[in-house]
Amino acid sequence: MFGSQLRLWRTRARYSREQLADEAGYSLDTVASVEKGRRMPPTDLVETAETLFDAGGMLRDAASKIVRSKYPDWFEEYAQYEADAVSLGLYENHVVPGLFQSEEYASAVFHSDYPRLDDAEIERRLSARVERQALLSRTPRPMISAVVEQIVLERWIGGREAMKDQLVHLLQVAELRYVDMQIMPTRRESHAGLAGPMYLIETDAQQRLVYSEMQKGSVLISDPKDVSDLNLRYGMLRSQALTPEESVSLLRKTLEDL
Repeated sequence: MFGSQLRLWRTRARYSREQLADEAGYSLDTVASVEKGRRMPPTDLVETAETLFDAGGMLRDAASKIVRSKYPDWFEEYAQYEADAVSLGLYENHVVPGLFQSEEYASAVFHSDYPRLDDAEIERRLSARVERQALLSRTPRPMISAVVEQIVLERWIGGREAMKDQLVHLLQVAELRYVDMQIMPTRRESHAGLAGPMYLIETDAQQRLVYSEMQKGSVLISDPKDVSDLNLRYGMLRSQALTPEESVSLLRKTLEDL
């Protein structure tokens, strides 16, 4: 509905999509996608259209009625559970867990995405990630454990300086009393987590869930038997990883060697 209203006001004002795109500082594809209802309208695009087309506040009002999700559709449900979790168990094998990412590192992760995300989408996702990290300082504190592959510390996403800042940030997170961070050595000969990353959640109602991502999608597992199996798997992962103390030492050495 918003897209059709934007198109109506634009054509009444005798502006082309190209002209609106130039005035707002967005690509022609972005404007076309908004008008066709394929993407959310960026706030500054709405404001530019409101002024150019003298819409009397109607475009601004229409945009305010849109329910804006801060996250991709496939992540939204997990994010709601995570925000209220009393405990979390994280296993990551490609990147630093989102909750522990520095802003520069997170930006580099989003810039690495293919197909390429436009600047507005990167900014939206980055803002949502930073906001999500409020979990680390909320009251009451959740209990968090994390197992991260050693290779993640050696993958310089964003470059050397960005990785230095990320390692410093990881050390700060690891010092929090309610966070246990463990590193899984690359040369470990047995490994319980070869099936990929997983996030284990316990809610304040003692509900247990497991979230797992894949290319262009995810699954939120609630079946008690499956959740139990994955909790056992995560327990084995923790036993195979370095202790929190050994992991902090490895983090410091990796930072020194950069």
